[in-house]
Amino acid sequence: MNDQTPTRSGGRAARRAARAAPLADHLRPIRAGLEGGTYTPLTQAEIERIHRAALDALEQIGLADAPPSGIAYLTAAGAILGEDGRIRFPRALVEDTLARANRSITLMGRDPAHDMNLSGTRVHYGTAGAAVHLVEVNGREYRESGVQDLHDAARIADQLDNIHFLQRPMICRDISDTIEMEYNSVFACVSGTTKHVGTSFTGPECVGPAMEMLHMIAGGEDKWRERPFVTNSNCFVVPPMKFASESCEVMEACIKAGMPVLLLSAGMSGATAPPTIAGAIVQAVAECLAGLVYVNAVKPGAPAVFGTWPFGLDLRTGAMSIGSGEQALLTAGCAQMHQFYDLPGGAAAGASDSNMPDMQAGWEQMCSNVMAGLSGLNMVYEAAGMHASLLGFCHESLILGDDIIGQALRCVRGIEVTDETLAVDQIADVCLSGPGHYLGTEQTLSGMQTNCVYPSMGSRTSPKEWLELGKPDLIAKATARKEEILAMRPKAALDPELDAAVRARFNIHLPAFG
Repeated sequence: MNDQTPTRSGGRAARRAARAAPLADHLRPIRAGLEGGTYTPLTQAEIERIHRAALDALEQIGLADAPPSGIAYLTAAGAILGEDGRIRFPRALVEDTLARANRSITLMGRDPAHDMNLSGTRVHYGTAGAAVHLVEVNGREYRESGVQDLHDAARIADQLDNIHFLQRPMICRDISDTIEMEYNSVFACVSGTTKHVGTSFTGPECVGPAMEMLHMIAGGEDKWRERPFVTNSNCFVVPPMKFASESCEVMEACIKAGMPVLLLSAGMSGATAPPTIAGAIVQAVAECLAGLVYVNAVKPGAPAVFGTWPFGLDLRTGAMSIGSGEQALLTAGCAQMHQFYDLPGGAAAGASDSNMPDMQAGWEQMCSNVMAGLSGLNMVYEAAGMHASLLGFCHESLILGDDIIGQALRCVRGIEVTDETLAVDQIADVCLSGPGHYLGTEQTLSGMQTNCVYPSMGSRTSPKEWLELGKPDLIAKATARKEEILAMRPKAALDPELDAAVRARFNIHLPAFG
């Protein structure tokens, strides 16, 4: 077994080569699925109070506007349809659903190397959103996003180690037909990355064509059902406490088609959710518990991600404050609720209110990404690339976000305390019989790659070195990396025969590569 630990044999050049070689996955300092959960802003008593409040809201207030099919599923499961048209959920129904819900969920990639185990406090970072603009950093401009922009985002994400999944971050504004836009979004993502993909559908009529395409790409419906590599991101509620009828019908169709579902509740604190952090979490939890009952009424044990996504609001202006400390707390608190229920969960973090990838964007993205990871959030959505309170997506920011997430994951990994890491023997050796410093010791050299995370884009040069290098600019470096990635043939590109077959069956707007 090659543990890739450098040795003295071979000289300095050999040791440098060994340190420069890619590490085996088990030796990397960070990776998908590191376990968080060390940051707990809510006490156990507070978690239980939020749980009881959510059950009260479901039992006493309920949700309005369920579609006829949803009413049939929910009332058959034990929910109560009131004279006011609201569906109410008895405590026993919710608790029984929680007891039998699917907790063993792995979201799969087209490449099994990218499968994500969502158990416990395992953390994964990725993109998400429905931005309508692409941020062009060179001209400092916004323009409408298109299918090529979405495909390019997928190709870039495929090359970034710390982006573990790609949920569609942009809308294809250049495709007017809704059904074509939806299946083209799926194609643009899946042909750009072999990581797990998330997407939305505007209406139930959009599901069938997309599923037909996914069956072709998977190699048949049976192969798709064995390894579904796309999730439906479903805004099944319109906060406060109302079902989104058409989205519920989409959810039903996706569940029947074997597609995992992200139950997404996205109230805005102070507008469509209570203005307090605790209240916004209560409403999001209540809505997602209702969604969990719905999913299991359609198909017991269907895979669902508990997607509490309450957002912050700047009450001075009414603008979203997704880059705020309050947003970071909302997300961390939601992660604790997911763990209380022992359910796979996701929430939003890492997005910025800034219009460009500047210093404001950096502090906003790092703050919530670190807190989400430390809280043990399974799926950190919108973790890179998102600007202008979700209105704009930036390719360069996606690349820079990979560095941010790398540092966040190092925080998630934490501090290992063992006899070896306590290093008393090293201290003795260096102080009593050594050179009086640790530079060049075997332990220092062997731990360079396994203990530390080094930025790909960020600079640690001195002012003199920076000047000698021509004063490199961070954005320019990210642009160069983007152009390098997009000049290569996509690793995730479909087999030419399969690509041709899909294009013969569907009106694919994305040009064929090369």
